Amino acid sequence: MRIPAHSVCTAIRDDIVAGVYERGGRLTEELLARRYGVSRVPVREALRTLEAEGFVVTRRHAGACVAEPTEQEAADLLEMRQLLEPLGASRAAQRRTDAHLKVLRGLVRLGQERARQGNSDDLRSLGGWFHETLAQASGSPALTSMLTQLRHKIAWMYAVDGPPDPVAYWAEHGAIADAVARGDGERARSLTALHTEQANAGLRLRFGSGADRAVRTDRVRNSQHPVNMPSLRH
Repeated sequence: MRIPAHSVCTAIRDDIVAGVYERGGRLTEELLARRYGVSRVPVREALRTLEAEGFVVTRRHAGACVAEPTEQEAADLLEMRQLLEPLGASRAAQRRTDAHLKVLRGLVRLGQERARQGNSDDLRSLGGWFHETLAQASGSPALTSMLTQLRHKIAWMYAVDGPPDPVAYWAEHGAIADAVARGDGERARSLTALHTEQANAGLRLRFGSGADRAVRTDRVRNSQHPVNMPSLRH
């Protein structure tokens, strides 16, 4: 069975974000193909896509390597998210479907329930799904793609501290969903701008921290990510 390149791309990107591959480290086609249980062809295609996204660079005499973003590039990502997330929410208020709204409200209910229970692992995943759905509800594939890439890169470059008050944090998600449901684009925009600003304040740049390098090293030891499995995320 031929594994599609986009599946290999997702697997490599996820491992880069998780810190399995160090910044500046080489990404050889042979080793990647062996790791993910695929041929070199989809690996080569995946590396081209990841280079276009900014996760990989091609260096003379070294080939494909994990990119090494600067602190300024990392800061720019937060500024871009601060501009684009509110835009997506405003568009979602005008273009969302009933299906989008059903998913958003379902995620808010789950998030509020998990927040009361203090389940931080679930909250992080649910928050990601909420913002992914909100972006999709904007009705703009280009904006959705940009926001998805921003979230991947921010997760790669920054460590996340959980919100000090998860219940209040999920109340903010609920207010955004309500504004989207009412078709109130301005309120959806302003609520999302404040929510994004607060989320950005809880991020810590990973660069140069011995503690964070130790976390990444532990992830490398424990990481297993075969792509030729039916459960693969696309």
